[in-house]
Order: sequence, then C-alpha cells, then structure tokens
Amino acid sequence: MCDQDDFEAMDYAGNARLSRRQFGALAAGTGLVSLLPRRARAAEVTGAPVTVRTPDGLCDAYFTHPLTGVHPGVLMWPDIFGLRPTFERMADRLAESGYAVLVVNPFYRTRPAPTSPPHADLSNPVTREMLFGLMHSLTPEHTVTDARAFVPWLEKQRPVSRKRKMASTGYCMGGPFTLRTAAAFPQRIGAGATFHGAALVTDRPDSPHRLIPEIRAQYLMAIAASDDRKQPDAKTILREAFARAHLAAEIEVYPGTQHGWCVPDSRVYDPVQAEKAWARQLALLKRALV
Repeated sequence: MCDQDDFEAMDYAGNARLSRRQFGALAAGTGLVSLLPRRARAAEVTGAPVTVRTPDGLCDAYFTHPLTGVHPGVLMWPDIFGLRPTFERMADRLAESGYAVLVVNPFYRTRPAPTSPPHADLSNPVTREMLFGLMHSLTPEHTVTDARAFVPWLEKQRPVSRKRKMASTGYCMGGPFTLRTAAAFPQRIGAGATFHGAALVTDRPDSPHRLIPEIRAQYLMAIAASDDRKQPDAKTILREAFARAHLAAEIEVYPGTQHGWCVPDSRVYDPVQAEKAWARQLALLKRALV
C-alpha cells in the first residue's frame, strides 16, 4: 500500500501508542512477552535458529513449533527492519496456536540478522538509507527464488503436516512476498495474510496484485489507515481482483492505525487493533489450512 515515498513520510520515531513504561520495557528487551497475550490452552512450543540453503546462499531463520504432533506450516516474512527477537516471539505466539512457523531473514544475501539496530528510527538519514538499501536489494525474482527454497524446507520438517495446506504471512514489505509465494505454490499455499502490506497495488507490470489470478489461497489484508489515506483506491482494486478470482478475502482498513501498527516493537504499535488483526489471522488459518 506504500512505496518509498510513503515510508519516508511515516513517523516511526513519534506518535507512540505505547506508554513510556511499556516502551522502556521493550527497549530493555523484557516487555515484549507481556505485550503479547498468551491464549488459553496455548501449546508448549520450542524454537531455535536454523539455516536454510537457497540457490543464492544460506539464509538464517528461526523455526518454532509445538512440542508434539504435526501442524500446518507457516512462512512468515518480516518488515523492513528484518528478523529480530520481536518476530521470533511473534512466531512463537503463532506456534502456540498450533502452527509450525518459519520466520526468515530476507536480507541474508547482504548480511545476517539482525539487519537493523534495536528500535531503528527511519527519521535518521543514515538508518533510512541503510534500510532502504537493503529493501531495494531485493527483487521479485529474489522473493520467488527464496520461496521455492523456504516452502520445501518447511515441508521436510518433522513437525509440519504434509496433508494440510500451508500459509504465508507478511508485514510491511513482506506483504507482497506472500502473494509471490502463493503464486509460486498455488496448490500448497492455502492462506495468506498481510499486515500493513507495502506496495501491494502499483502501476508496474509486476505489481503483486496482478498475481491474484494465479493463486488459490484465501486472504486477510489488514490495512493501516495511514496507508489507506495515501492510496484509497488500493483496497477496491484488491477486492475486485479477489472477487474475479473467486477467492475469499477479508480486506479491511483498521481505523486510527499507522503503518507498522501490528508489530510490538514499533512506536506506532496499536495493541487493540493489532489483537483484532491477530484474531482475524487465526480465524483465517483455522478455516483455510485443511
């Protein structure tokens, strides 16, 4: 829903929805778990760093799953700030609901995670240049190459069910990656979810939304109100594309939210709306991953 100009207009340093106490706890690395409610009867999970071989090298990632049983696989693409403890804990939380989750470092070709400093501030010119350099180092072809390595890797893991569909979820720049993944594996990816997805609809020939006819996945697209203000027609284009493809899709603008609101270490994190989007994700996965 946004491109580089939109990113540069966003105020990641200000407009904090977290209290000072909460943000201080996050900065110290102790508050994230308390900000992510644990569901009733949550499964006990185990997670660890892993390495996935791709045609372009070795990707560092994090894999987490319930201690027992086999479960649907989920490939999680992080935001522009990359793989970090926040996303590992988010993956753990999804695993607690009965999923085997792989969250990857999309910038592995350039450097291992972490690829950004803690609580990176996009208003800092040096930080912004570095992060956008990483983001623009990735092409749609890179995403497809990686998806074709990550999905088979997931399928081979003992805790992953080979009988049930898989999902791909993505945040910020990771949103379009979910569509490219679903198009690369139309028979395998049964659900996709994007949270404040960036540049899902563009006028380029390779715009992610043009892949919708090629996928078979049901979708959730949780749109930031700030992104919708910048590109109000995108939600309509997406809804029409999913309707033409006869695919179920929940495409919703979350009132009062700013780009980045679903990630707990973001200074625009909105816990109420983020929990709503998380619940809608769980409903989608339960329905679609059969």
